Amino acid sequence: MAGRVPIVLLACGSFNPITNQHMRLFELARDHMHQTGQFEVIEGIVSPVNDEYGKRGLVSAKHRVAMARLALQTSDWIRVDSWESEQQQWSETVATLRHHYDRLQNRHQSKENLNNVYINKAYTLDNKSPTGTPRLKLLCGADFLETFKVPKLWREDHIVELVGKFGLVCVSRAHLDPCRLVHESDVLTRHKHNIFLVREWIQNEISATEIRQAIRRGQSVKYLLPDSVIEYIKGHCLYTVESEQKNADGILQPLKLFKTLNE
Repeated sequence: MAGRVPIVLLACGSFNPITNQHMRLFELARDHMHQTGQFEVIEGIVSPVNDEYGKRGLVSAKHRVAMARLALQTSDWIRVDSWESEQQQWSETVATLRHHYDRLQNRHQSKENLNNVYINKAYTLDNKSPTGTPRLKLLCGADFLETFKVPKLWREDHIVELVGKFGLVCVSRAHLDPCRLVHESDVLTRHKHNIFLVREWIQNEISATEIRQAIRRGQSVKYLLPDSVIEYIKGHCLYTVESEQKNADGILQPLKLFKTLNE
C-alpha cells in the first residue's frame, strides 16, 4: 500500500458494554477505506465516554474500559484509550478528536525526526509504511448522523469541525439511510466529500441496550459479546436493575452545557 494516505479510526461512545458489533464496525470501515485505493488504516482507537456524560444505565468507566481491553485482546490493530474517560468532566467529541489529533501529530513528528537520522545514514526506518501525516477520522454508525438533528445536542461549529477537518467513516444500519441523513443536512452536504459511507451487507443489529436488558433478566448473551466480557460482567455483577436506574432522571451533559451557555 505504498503511497497511500495513513488513517487512524477513532470511535467514541458509551461501550456499555462493548459488543461484537462495535468491533465489527472497525473491520468493515478498514476494508472500505482500503478498497478506495487511497488510504491505509494504520490504527483503530476505542474511546469510552466519561462517567459525567449522564446517560441512563452508564456503569463506571473503569469497568467499560476494562471490558473493552478484554474484548480487543485478539486485535492486532485496535486499542483502547482511557484519556476521555479519565478526565475530571465530560469532554465534547470534538475535544477528544483534537486531543488524539495532537498526539498523532507529535508522534508523527518524532518518527519523522528519527527517519531523518536514519536517512542521513543511508537507511530508512520502514519503507513499507505509508507516508505523510496520519489523518484522524471518527468512526460511527449511521445512527450517529441522526444525533446531529437533535435540538441543542450539538454546536454547529463543532459539527463543521468534525466533518470538515476530521471527517467521518459511517457504517450503515438496517433501519437508516445515511445518504438521506447527509442530504437533509446543509452542513453534512457541504462536507460530504469527507464523509465515507460504508455499506454493511451482512446485517448484525446488536444493541447494547437490549444486551443489558437480557443480562438483567438472566438471559444468555453468548455470541453477542466476547466470552471474556461476559465473564467480567458476571464477576463484577454489572447491569442490574439498580444500575439501569443510574442517571434515570438526569439530563445528558451536552444538553446541560447548552442550557448553561444560554442562561
